[in-house]
Amino acid sequence: MELTYRPRRLRRDRIRGLVSETTLEPTDFIAPVFVDATTDERVPIESMPGHERVPIDESVDRVEEVLEAGVESVMLFGIPRSKDPEGSRAWADDGVIQEALRRISAETDAYVVTDVCLCEYTDHGHCGPLEEGVRGDGEGGENVHAHDREPTLTVDNDATLEALERIAVSHAEAGADMVAPSGMMDGMVAAMRGALDREGFEHVPIMSYAAKYESAFYGPFRDAADGAPAFGNRRHYQMDPANAREAMREVRHDVEQGADVLMVKPALPYLDIVSAVRREFDHPVAAYNVSGEYAMLHAAAEKGWLDLEAVALESLLSIKRAGADLILTYFAEDVARSLGGAR
Repeated sequence: MELTYRPRRLRRDRIRGLVSETTLEPTDFIAPVFVDATTDERVPIESMPGHERVPIDESVDRVEEVLEAGVESVMLFGIPRSKDPEGSRAWADDGVIQEALRRISAETDAYVVTDVCLCEYTDHGHCGPLEEGVRGDGEGGENVHAHDREPTLTVDNDATLEALERIAVSHAEAGADMVAPSGMMDGMVAAMRGALDREGFEHVPIMSYAAKYESAFYGPFRDAADGAPAFGNRRHYQMDPANAREAMREVRHDVEQGADVLMVKPALPYLDIVSAVRREFDHPVAAYNVSGEYAMLHAAAEKGWLDLEAVALESLLSIKRAGADLILTYFAEDVARSLGGAR
């Protein structure tokens, strides 16, 4: 048989790079940074090898390390000195993120994104203040007969919006370049956009966690940020992993409310959602390569089953190929160095 089309012609060395369809750059990445107001020294995160909680006094040094790897953007997560039912330390002027932000913005040229959520700050670990609900409609989602229904606690959506407004403004005042609401509260983008604009921060963009799924891949992060729920779960406000059409509705609502960047979380199990958002919307698309995705590759590499550098690069390339413009990843520094981004 005479072959007229031989795809292997374009897979040889030197030509291969010229025809490559997808490329990764260190500037595609956002590196998570955990700032801990309860410690005076760096604390390794056992379930996330290579990552640490850093004290406020070392937050600038930590960000400088990220910049040295060639990554230009960071996202700050905070562990506060104390917690309460409302999560009030999240918007305190002397809060952990606010203190770190002032230093980082004054002493580095990093582009700083901040997580705007309450789960790290509430003593119950949920993403907003609680209200009484009815068991079967809220925490845990149990199915019960009407005569068995009993009071339980659920997140008060609208009270949470007021808190998110205060947090967003406090972060902008402290120097945040971008704010990122992650709690999947209805109306969160509109509330924050309105508050930022009223206070003169119309230039601060919002990266919304527009499609955030209730996922088993979050476990190591909850250790890192001390944000695991004290009871129940978050299935009544995070998305059902079975749903794809719902994600499009969620994203569309955030676009209508003024979101500037659209986040899908997690990344690898939801590449179909990343791809669908990319096709449907013109906004920049972000994907969060979450802690469980990072930890499982490290665990396999420690067993000698996988080459860590190779699978990390391939994973991030798949996220970019699916349509993500920005990738929030714990591999940011290591992969940036392998790409030649180190200063």
